[in-house]
Amino acid sequence: MRKADLVSRISEKTDIAKVDVLLTLETFFSEVKDSIADKENVYIRGFGSFVAKKRAKKIGRNIKKNTAIEIPAHYIPSFKPAKAFVSRVKDEALVEEENATK
Repeated sequence: MRKADLVSRISEKTDIAKVDVLLTLETFFSEVKDSIADKENVYIRGFGSFVAKKRAKKIGRNIKKNTAIEIPAHYIPSFKPAKAFVSRVKDEALVEEENATK
């Protein structure tokens, strides 16, 4: 599913104009990005957490020159789904698996 598909589905289910749904989604994405960039985690109950994980510095290799390089410590964005989210996906997978074996 692409962003346009998501906007269409939300618009159909809520009877809100696609432009307004798109603006809301874009604002949400922007706020999550800004929060993570500021090392502030975003928790959405029942969905999951967007967090900034710190990676320690390490030694890497430049394969072309065969030299060691130091990769400095840095942060990366990460998403951890909520238990309800994970269990719903697992349940759907089990139902599909059962239907496929019948």
